[in-house]
Amino acid sequence: MRHRFVARPEFASRSRYRANIDAAFLGISLHRLLMTVVVCFLALTLAIPAIAIEPKLSVPIMALKDIKAGMRGTAYTVFEGNKPEPMQVEVLGILRNMTGPKGDVILVRLHGEKPEYTGIVAGMSGSPVYIDGKLVGALAFRIGQFSKEPIAGITPIASMLEINELDTTLAQDAATAKSPAIVPTRTGGPGETPPIASVAQYLQPIDTPLVFNGFNQETIQRFSSEFAAAGIVPVMGAGSVDASIKDPTPIAAGSSVAAVLVRGDMDISATCTVTYVDANRLLACGHPLMGSGAIEMPMTKSQVLATLASPANSFKIATATETIGAFVQDRHNGIMGRFGKDAHMIPVTLTISGAARPRSYHFEVLNNGRMTPVAMMAAVYNAVQGTNEYGENTTFRVAGSIVVSGHSKLTLDDMFAPSDGGQPTAASIAMALGERFSRIYENPYQRPEITAVELNVNVIPERRFARLEAARTDITEARPGDEIVVETALLPYRGDRIVRQIPIRIPTSAPRGTLRILVSDGDTLDRMQRQSTVSARCDLSSTIAMLNNRHANHRLYVSLLEANPQATVQDKVMPALPLSVMNVMEGMRGTQDMVVSAESSVREASTPLDYVVSGQQIITVNVR
Repeated sequence: MRHRFVARPEFASRSRYRANIDAAFLGISLHRLLMTVVVCFLALTLAIPAIAIEPKLSVPIMALKDIKAGMRGTAYTVFEGNKPEPMQVEVLGILRNMTGPKGDVILVRLHGEKPEYTGIVAGMSGSPVYIDGKLVGALAFRIGQFSKEPIAGITPIASMLEINELDTTLAQDAATAKSPAIVPTRTGGPGETPPIASVAQYLQPIDTPLVFNGFNQETIQRFSSEFAAAGIVPVMGAGSVDASIKDPTPIAAGSSVAAVLVRGDMDISATCTVTYVDANRLLACGHPLMGSGAIEMPMTKSQVLATLASPANSFKIATATETIGAFVQDRHNGIMGRFGKDAHMIPVTLTISGAARPRSYHFEVLNNGRMTPVAMMAAVYNAVQGTNEYGENTTFRVAGSIVVSGHSKLTLDDMFAPSDGGQPTAASIAMALGERFSRIYENPYQRPEITAVELNVNVIPERRFARLEAARTDITEARPGDEIVVETALLPYRGDRIVRQIPIRIPTSAPRGTLRILVSDGDTLDRMQRQSTVSARCDLSSTIAMLNNRHANHRLYVSLLEANPQATVQDKVMPALPLSVMNVMEGMRGTQDMVVSAESSVREASTPLDYVVSGQQIITVNVR
């Protein structure tokens, strides 16, 4: 008997209901699964450092392992105007480890009418080299100084692209940095040219011309060694900075570009060539400008007025024009700039008064611990030495301030007169100012943000220099609490003797016995108190306070000295310390946190003089 199953209506409804329920749960499960996958993907993506996402390159590149001797390509640089011109390139070989471990350099010979006439030109560094339409790297090195052939070294583009990686990981620990996307690999296959060891000793970076505009020849000669030590070569009268020039030509690989160190009434800029450019950045030079790492310098377009050929050193005469961004990295294999970024510069106002025609100079200086001091020295020296009133008998009084964000002002108030040492007065002013900038930047705890510099240089048309000739007191014995008068005589340059009386009171706590009295200039007193050496362990506030506590060089000081040790802890002076206190502080001895002097200056008095004071004498009084 055959049975036929007939579904009842209620069973059919239940089956459909159950199927709908199962489908709904399945849909919810799939939705949850999809959401879980999305969330995990986003979490994984956010967990990956930003450097893991490689920037899309604007041109294809050629790896170092694919480059062989005999290959030919094209390099581009600007000889005149703003249009890059091609040069033929022939690969001679690869120099291994020339710029350090894994620092390989591609050796090439340039061909063409212009490069064979000019040779390797200062300002050509960074010129891009292409083989088979692929970017190989940047011209960056020359062979010797008087080479008759245009032979150059190329920094591989892979090494330059690492700079972008450094720029995006400034806030991260160096240990988390990602390996570069393209790593030059050393191969030993057949056909590869072996290293040319005999050339290595002559390999040197192509000079980056440092153009001075508004500076006289004497200034450049005096400070050229400091600039050259940073890897940039001063060139007198070989260009300028003119931000008013608007150049519609877009920046491209092979274009001339400038980094500005000083701009305004005086200009200093360095010119090299663009190697790589995309929408956000450019790479240039192929070697360091100063090797400062993270930097801030205005990045401008540059017009080449002419290329001067010379057997000693050919160079480009260029004008830095409109600002297009800022250079933010200065690394071993080149420099990198970001478009549209503003560079923080230090505004400087320098006023020269007391002259027949007072002058005021306004300019900006880069904020860099290595270059700011020397750039400031060169600018101030140039302005002071360039006045008509400047002469061998001219004295200058310098007053002003250096404003550091978040800290007290660093004040300046000194006189500078010609001395028997032979150093020009303008050089003394420049050195004193540069030394203060160096001390600000030397502190290891904070990066100083200098927001303004104001200087007033007052010209005094005579040599105001006085030497301490004699010092005495009319008593030989005194009691604690007594006031004594120290009479001094100073002999000025070609003038009448100056007599000053300086009263000073003996401390009530002075012990019995011989009390030494030091009569001196401010420099002597600073040296005695070890104030002339700022501790490398001082923070920025203490460094500024210590510099502000220096004694003026146009005052005569009288100091009472006791035969008890004195400790200087950062910017704090602790005189006449008992032995018990010194024993407690003994743990700081031998470090830079504390400097101990054998004698203590327990009291000090001074008198102002409108002269640069020099000299010292010791007199004694018996305390009963």
